Amino acid sequence: MLSGEKEKTQKALSELRLRMGETLGLRDKNKFSALWVIDFPLLEWNEETKRWHAMHHPFTSPKPTDMNLLDSDPGQVRANAYDMVINGTEVGGGSIRIHDRATQQLMFSKLGFSEEEAKKQFGFLMDAFEFGAPPHGGIAFGFDRLCSLFGGADSIRDFIAFPKNNSGRDTMIDTPSTISKEQLKELAIDVRITNS
Repeated sequence: MLSGEKEKTQKALSELRLRMGETLGLRDKNKFSALWVIDFPLLEWNEETKRWHAMHHPFTSPKPTDMNLLDSDPGQVRANAYDMVINGTEVGGGSIRIHDRATQQLMFSKLGFSEEEAKKQFGFLMDAFEFGAPPHGGIAFGFDRLCSLFGGADSIRDFIAFPKNNSGRDTMIDTPSTISKEQLKELAIDVRITNS
């Protein structure tokens, strides 16, 4: 039906699926169907940066059965992560976290962190692993998403506590706002404006 770059094509197919469901009368907002989505890829390759990026976050553990693929075929490693979906909308997601130093170091190296960068940013975590950490995980639900589903709305905009306008601006607290030079310096960000 469609072809092109994988992620964009998948998004277009998803939109088409929703449109066809609406057009053919197959979507009933009064019926709730839930499912779990599992076996996400752990990593995704970014052509721009020419390196792997975490699909969820850098602390999501790989499936234990896929650990051996981290060195040989990182793109085939599945994340120990899960999403709950109701009527085609993700309402919650989570993962089992990495809980040992060796796996976390391996993950950082696959994400392109040098040993020094990893220590500087996450040394506290790596040191904590020395004292032992149990397997742990969790799930975060989007309350606004649940409310929009139960309220029969297609958008969460009416259910967000601090709504933004169509341009992504929060008019209540006037964000995003200009960042001060001090904040930029603290974050080691240099902003250059060029005329193109």
